[in-house]
Amino acid sequence: EIVAGQAASYGCEAEVVYSRGYPATYNSAEGVVVATKAARDVSGGEAVVDDFEPVMGSEDFSYMLEKRPGAYLFMGQGPSAGLHHPEYNFNDDVAPVGASFFARLVETAQPVRS
Repeated sequence: EIVAGQAASYGCEAEVVYSRGYPATYNSAEGVVVATKAARDVSGGEAVVDDFEPVMGSEDFSYMLEKRPGAYLFMGQGPSAGLHHPEYNFNDDVAPVGASFFARLVETAQPVRS
C-alpha cells in the first residue's frame, strides 16, 4: 500500500517483488569449538573474543553451514573503516595471523594420521 501510494502521488505505478536472500548463518557447536581452539592456539588466547552479540549480516557461507558443521567468524585488524566502506584499508600486518589461523584450523579439524 505504501509503495502504491507513493507511486500514485507521482502519477506512476509500482510493484514490489521480494525474493529471499541468503539463509541465516548459524555456527555449529562443533565448528565453534574447533575454530576457537585454532584461534587461541595462534593468538595465545588473549585476543579471542567469544562473548559478543549476534550480527545481522548475510553471507553465502550459510549455504555451506546448512550441509556441514562449521563456524563463521571475524578476524580483527585494528581501527579501520568497515569492510564495505570506501575508506576501508586492509591491515597487511594481519595477513600472516590469518594464514596461520587457517593452517591451524585444518591441523585441528583434520589432524595428520600416521
